[in-house]
Amino acid sequence: MIAETAPQAAPRAPLATPLFRALWIATIVSNVGTWMNDVGSSWLMTSLSPSPLWVAMVQAATTLPMFLFALPGGALADVVDRRKLLLASQVLILIGAAALATTTALGLTTPLILLALTAVMGLGAALSAPAFQAIVPELVERPALADAVALNSLGVNIARAIGPALGGVIVAMAGPTAVYALNAVSILAVLGVLFAWKRQPTTGALPPEHFLGALRAGYRYARHAPALQLVLLRAVAFFLFSSALWALLPLVGRRELGLDAAGYGALLGAMGFGAVLGALALAKVRKRVSANHLSLAASLLFAVATLALAHAGNAWIAGGIMVLAGLAWITMLSGLNVAAQMAVPSWVKARALAIYLLVFQGAMTLGSLVWGALASRTDIATALTVAGIALGLATATGLRFRLPAAGTMDLTPSGHWAEPAVAGQPEADRGPVMILIEYRIEPGQVPDFIKAIQPFRAVRKRDGALLWNVFEDAADPGLVIESFVVPSWLEHLRQHERITHDDRLTQDQIRRFHIGETPPRVRHLIAPSS
Repeated sequence: MIAETAPQAAPRAPLATPLFRALWIATIVSNVGTWMNDVGSSWLMTSLSPSPLWVAMVQAATTLPMFLFALPGGALADVVDRRKLLLASQVLILIGAAALATTTALGLTTPLILLALTAVMGLGAALSAPAFQAIVPELVERPALADAVALNSLGVNIARAIGPALGGVIVAMAGPTAVYALNAVSILAVLGVLFAWKRQPTTGALPPEHFLGALRAGYRYARHAPALQLVLLRAVAFFLFSSALWALLPLVGRRELGLDAAGYGALLGAMGFGAVLGALALAKVRKRVSANHLSLAASLLFAVATLALAHAGNAWIAGGIMVLAGLAWITMLSGLNVAAQMAVPSWVKARALAIYLLVFQGAMTLGSLVWGALASRTDIATALTVAGIALGLATATGLRFRLPAAGTMDLTPSGHWAEPAVAGQPEADRGPVMILIEYRIEPGQVPDFIKAIQPFRAVRKRDGALLWNVFEDAADPGLVIESFVVPSWLEHLRQHERITHDDRLTQDQIRRFHIGETPPRVRHLIAPSS
């Protein structure tokens, strides 16, 4: 008799989780305030200075702090309590918003003060963004992670649909001071949820990493993680050129279309509306179309929208173009975000996502400056046209570097490595440590084994190794020794915690070459204490 298998329960929807739902709603409220603030700042700068470069620098002042501080923020998020880090960073944003409201109300805001306080708020966003993304797996079940990431993108774009239009109306009626003050108030929603969150501290068998060590580990992981590198490359290819539309839109609205602040806000609202439509459709479309094909279509559509905006004859046509741009933007952004989330394990997630944000915002910052400078030397239409053509050409990178489908890698810890066989427990800071693994291979199979083990170079270095190599014993054909060196005994113990189920599959393929009666011998050589 065959026993029936009980059906697996469907994963809990993200919005059915009270904490995720509360934080999602609070973040939308805060993002509405942020968008109103951005409309006020862009519009105020067009009044303070007519230069396209100064106007583009508002976008740069928002994104440059992300480029400079996202990685330190990610390192902090992986070594300190993420809730406390989020609280501190949100307070910093609150201070910047309140200060900007005060200086503007008193008539003291100059272009430099506007850029400086925008950068302060950007710093708070840079410190909080990696932590916000990294806590998502804590709030929802793993099968619901892709839906949670898509919901976060939807929340951002709901705010984009409401915030700019509302901000434009408020700026037209009451001036930029009002939107700055409302932005400060909106931040209180997120602070309230974070204060109420009773996060359970995560404790491991090993002590937490130090800040500088965590920074090095994050950089090392990105350097040796091909899946993450692919996402970063695709991000540069898109954001470097798509930044032109964002940077020059205030000038398109004011100079080319003759709009006031409310009209400019309506343009951004149209883009947000398109993004909301796209986010609502993505859940169904993702089941039928691959992530890479979606990204190619989105990139091409955004390129067409950029070209069309350069030659939009009136506000209604521009609004329709912005709906299409919003649809393309959310599709590309959601695809890259999900790919970045799925490409890294939990122990380095905040740092890896910070590197993704760093590349994202760095490309946006550089692009904003380049397209602003080009518009200053030529005109707005020329800059948008060049950017649109370049983005269309850059889309070809997706034919060679394809975004993977969700669930193709299992990066949860496997814990399958045996405890190190040592006489006594070495001190944690002793090192360097050399690990030798002896494989017995059929002599005729050695070349194939050497080829098969090469991918493990990246695994070892990604998880902490300084050096890695493979040696053949000249006196004993078929004896092959893999060696790698880590800085300390503690770092080697961390390797035991970091090895994933996906790595285990690769290791199993390697060990099929081993013909010894016992498993490969592992030895640990530690440098003498000084």
